[in-house]
Amino acid sequence: MQGGRMMIEEPIRLVSVLTPTKSTFSMSLTKIVGTLGPKSRSVEAIEECLMAGMSVARFDFSWLNDEYHQETLDNLRKAVKSCKKLCAVMLDTVGPELQVFNKTGNPIELEADDLVTITPDISREPSADVLPINYSGLAKAVKNGDTIFVGQYLFTGSETTSVWLEVLETKGSDVICLVKNSATLAGFIFTMHVSQVHISLPTLTDTDKKVISTWGSRNNVDFVSLSYTRHVEDVRELRGFLKTHNLQETQIFAKVETVEGLMHFDEILQEADGIILSRGNLGIDLPSEKVFLFQRSAVHKCNLAGKPAIITRVVDSMTNNLRPTRAEATDVANAVLDGTDGILLGAETLRGLYPVETIKTVRRICAEAERVYNQPLNFKRIAKNVGEPMSHAESVASSAVRAAIKVNAAVIVVFTSSGRAARLVAKYRPTVPVLAVVIPRLRTTALKWSFSGTSQARQCLAVRGIYPILANPNVASSAASDEESGLTLALNHAKSVGLVKPNDRVVVFQKVGDSSVVKIIELPRLTEKTHSRQPSHFRA
Repeated sequence: MQGGRMMIEEPIRLVSVLTPTKSTFSMSLTKIVGTLGPKSRSVEAIEECLMAGMSVARFDFSWLNDEYHQETLDNLRKAVKSCKKLCAVMLDTVGPELQVFNKTGNPIELEADDLVTITPDISREPSADVLPINYSGLAKAVKNGDTIFVGQYLFTGSETTSVWLEVLETKGSDVICLVKNSATLAGFIFTMHVSQVHISLPTLTDTDKKVISTWGSRNNVDFVSLSYTRHVEDVRELRGFLKTHNLQETQIFAKVETVEGLMHFDEILQEADGIILSRGNLGIDLPSEKVFLFQRSAVHKCNLAGKPAIITRVVDSMTNNLRPTRAEATDVANAVLDGTDGILLGAETLRGLYPVETIKTVRRICAEAERVYNQPLNFKRIAKNVGEPMSHAESVASSAVRAAIKVNAAVIVVFTSSGRAARLVAKYRPTVPVLAVVIPRLRTTALKWSFSGTSQARQCLAVRGIYPILANPNVASSAASDEESGLTLALNHAKSVGLVKPNDRVVVFQKVGDSSVVKIIELPRLTEKTHSRQPSHFRA
């Protein structure tokens, strides 16, 4: 993988398919977001997930309470300390999600061609005849012929775990539906989705606000995943709410999962810090044959904007099986080839039987796809979109990636305090890892002073190819002695994980005064001082 151009050659030689992949790098460039839950919340399980390749831990607040999630997060912190691996924390909001509460937990058997009534009367017990939901306006929102889906873990494509309903008529606040397929609804909560129908509930609900202002603020979460993002105003509202609760550094990933969000995608992308394409709901709101078109278009726009794109629902079958289907493996690879930054695993790690094996499998597929990713083509597209003349920052970042490819560098080292420089380098999709040496900044308030840097380092974990290292606060990128200290830190880490070896070349991106410099350093022996040879310089 090191220094390769990662361009698909036609035809791909059969011998390259049959030859085992040899890589000194134990992780893929593509990031993996794992949802922590019953099967993955112990310290031991989380340690295994981290070692397998999980870089972001997702906490889904659509179920259970903050005490449960707090215990899981405390376990995550213990695992991080034990493994000596950074892991970012993502809070996933519930949003305007329609839910059926099955208090008894008894399975509900629905038969094709039967009738079922959806009612807002939540005092009624769910059965094959009636499904009570937490929304009183459904009858006013739907019309005859509309499609409704219900299931515990929706949209896996399994006809036995989710039910497809067709609206026949409304009676007052009730909706009478025809059951289109036989299914068994199991569990205590079923999600309901109405295809291409606007639900007049706020995107950021009161429940979400309470969770963010308490659990999120207390734990200084790195990301908030805003479920059912439909308009740019949704992102702006959340941004303002975060600021009022001292979470101004928390990044927002807009979760686009409806046609309504798709129609406003460009505006949402401009305001959000990243995008999550929730293909479960999209697969219902859109015709199946259109989902891949939106995925490719959306990921391409994210790449041009230099903002991370994360794809969901890729290996659903691994919730209960040790291996993905052939279609799922191809789906993961195609997501990487499209340019995705990360893969989000939901039920596969939350309640799946093989959470660690799932992460390992997805990582291997991603690594294989990265070897044939067409970097030169995508580099040209991104550079062309930036236009001319390029800004100073864009020019130097793109030069660092070009230099790394031309000299067959093993890694790119970037000194940064906010993470922006590292993300800008990653925007040009280098073929090698980007080691982001995050320099802490001193922050002062009327009451206290502290150093920033930990959140900025963890937030890099959602971006393709970036692997952050938090430097000592006295490391400043502008001084030569401190530069050596920070570079030594980065190279020692790279050596420990097998990223660099003697005689490798390293590209260093650093800001010096008002200028940025790209240096190429050759490592004759890692035991020698890194400045023992005269480096080449590219100054902008």
